[in-house]
Amino acid sequence: MPDAPAPAPPKPLSAPQKALRKLGLLRPIDLALHLPLRYEDETRLTPLPEAARVLSSEPVQFEATVLHQEVTYRPRRQLLVTVEDGGERCLLRFFNFYPSQLKQLAVGARLRFRGELRGGFGGLTMMHPTVHAAGGALPGALTPVYPTVAQLPQAYLRKAVQAGLAQADLSATIPDEFLGQIDALLAWDFHQALTFLHHPAADVTLSELQDHSHPAWQRLKAEELLAQQLSQWKARVARQQLHAPALRVAPGGLPEQLLAALPFELTGAQRRVGEEIARDLARSQPMHRLLQGDVGSGKTVVAALAACVAIDAGWQCALMAPTEILAEQHFAKLAQWLAPLLATRGQAVAWLTGSQKKKERAPMLAAIESGAAALVIGTHAVIQAQVKFARLGLAIIDEQHRFCVL
Repeated sequence: MPDAPAPAPPKPLSAPQKALRKLGLLRPIDLALHLPLRYEDETRLTPLPEAARVLSSEPVQFEATVLHQEVTYRPRRQLLVTVEDGGERCLLRFFNFYPSQLKQLAVGARLRFRGELRGGFGGLTMMHPTVHAAGGALPGALTPVYPTVAQLPQAYLRKAVQAGLAQADLSATIPDEFLGQIDALLAWDFHQALTFLHHPAADVTLSELQDHSHPAWQRLKAEELLAQQLSQWKARVARQQLHAPALRVAPGGLPEQLLAALPFELTGAQRRVGEEIARDLARSQPMHRLLQGDVGSGKTVVAALAACVAIDAGWQCALMAPTEILAEQHFAKLAQWLAPLLATRGQAVAWLTGSQKKKERAPMLAAIESGAAALVIGTHAVIQAQVKFARLGLAIIDEQHRFCVL
């Protein structure tokens, strides 16, 4: 039998399609949830004489006839176009332009311009306005401007988002009984709110859209909050199905030794949180806890107590900080507290950063792999492939100043 023909190779992606992938816009729902960054009001025209009387920083849109066109090279290459409407003239400046624009802006053409109108001794000027054919129907909704990247024009992105809205499943996600006490949310369903935010009516106050106070934004915020809560709940349920070593501490263990050696007494809140963490570590499910507090509230000493629980149970602990300076501060403090206590057990505190030289780094890696380094403090170097822990039981991540994830 003759061999089956080989399948045709896939067509190469265009530059805009590659840009969509770069933004993570792969599915219709991704496009539908790609919300505008801001909006432009292209729903009304203002005669140029009227716009000249009330100059403001807000963009204005008018139609005018091209009177003159000239490419100059001083002080730099630019296209100067003079237009006129109702006896009022305006000079348009384009520093980046193409041959097609020269043809579009031919003398005698009647066109629609939009941009910021400026006044001065030389008359009205407008820098790089958007240009469309005159006489066409005005949009019935505000024009969305989306977050984008290079090689992904707004026009292409708007069409892609519109296609995503038409194809995505935007059915209800929150049962009405959960919204019974929130009248503002009941007025907008998910599909209606999302569609509105992509195409808001022309009479909507822009400030409501910009500060996200419009009821359509409020509905989407409720959806996002629900999705976040459900995601956290699913993660918690999944974590409860996992197994982790139960880290239990005997009376008189390392945590009590640390408390006795500290030159200060713990506050009631620090003791309470430390005990909660110890109870979590004693369970046979993984712990995932966020410790929040202002600078100087004692997060480091709570983290030290948690490390002591893990070490006393025969496991290692890693503490990772976002910067080398912060990691060095943690190392100085924790080494002062724990190094003497660990030395009596034949263990030590290790220091690991990406800037270390090989001769400094090698003994640290060896101590971590052998288990001699009970506590490892450093930057993201702690999670590199060449770092091999003997028995890692607890990881602590300092999220800069106010948060500590255990």
